[in-house]
Amino acid sequence: MCNSRKIIWSLLFLSVLEIGLGVSSIVLGAVGIWRVKAEHKPQQGDASPVWSGACFLICGLCGMLCARKRTGLIMIAFSSCCICGLIGGILNFQFVRALLKRQDAMRSLHLTIMSLACLGISSCTLSTWVTCRLASSEQQRMFLEREHSLHHSHEMAEKEVLDNTSNGISQISINGLSASP
Repeated sequence: MCNSRKIIWSLLFLSVLEIGLGVSSIVLGAVGIWRVKAEHKPQQGDASPVWSGACFLICGLCGMLCARKRTGLIMIAFSSCCICGLIGGILNFQFVRALLKRQDAMRSLHLTIMSLACLGISSCTLSTWVTCRLASSEQQRMFLEREHSLHHSHEMAEKEVLDNTSNGISQISINGLSASP
């Protein structure tokens, strides 16, 4: 079983990868839009790499935050970002695949964009899984802390009971006065 430190490092690695994929996808999308505008009117799907790149970038940034502050709310937000990145990557892949059918398609650029989308989809899927593992690990850690705290409070209660006895004989308290049995 992986410990929490390995999970956090895996999450950081995937987050940095998603940030890199997001920036690369945005840059390639901008290059694609620039080249399309030079040749003809832009069509639906020409800007999809920019949008999926933005999803990957936000997902990666949220993953960095999740690795730093492991609260439940941030983990839920990161999982939501990963799902949005996954959807954005799938839509990007489909739009660019449709663009490849055009006569004037920039094959190498579109294939590179599709490859980035596939890598982004994979990293979002893995990040979601790693986040679930991290949440499970944090839940187990919190349970152990609570169990230790309860165990400590029981020990303190037992100590108070023993302190209230003198030489093993319990004291009886009647109207605030203590008497031995």
